[in-house]
Amino acid sequence: QVQLVESGGGLVQAGGSLRLSCAASGRTFSNSAMGWFRQAPGKEREFVASISGGGMSTLYADSVKGRFTISRDNAKNTVLLQMNSLKPEDTAVYHCAARSLYYSTRTSEKDYDTWGQGTQVTVSS
Repeated sequence: QVQLVESGGGLVQAGGSLRLSCAASGRTFSNSAMGWFRQAPGKEREFVASISGGGMSTLYADSVKGRFTISRDNAKNTVLLQMNSLKPEDTAVYHCAARSLYYSTRTSEKDYDTWGQGTQVTVSS
């Protein structure tokens, strides 16, 4: 089983950048697809990005495509989410998630079995 801890959130002005990090523990990390989801106040949690176990395949929500980049370093057990050109509508709690022992990417939160506590991202206009 993988345990996840997110960091890197904060307050940024519109047009700015942030980089979120997800530190994972557990021997199955390199075999697990990883994802980022976000939940804004009063809204359901939504998919942001996913990366396969080997890092060769990625998926993005249309709302972040071209602005966000997901990557992973299996040697450091870390997944990153680089967020550029941030907009106020990107404001949310961002959660890292793992598909333990499943290699391929998915967009549904139901396909992820392990979640971090989340990190707050606030984008001011």
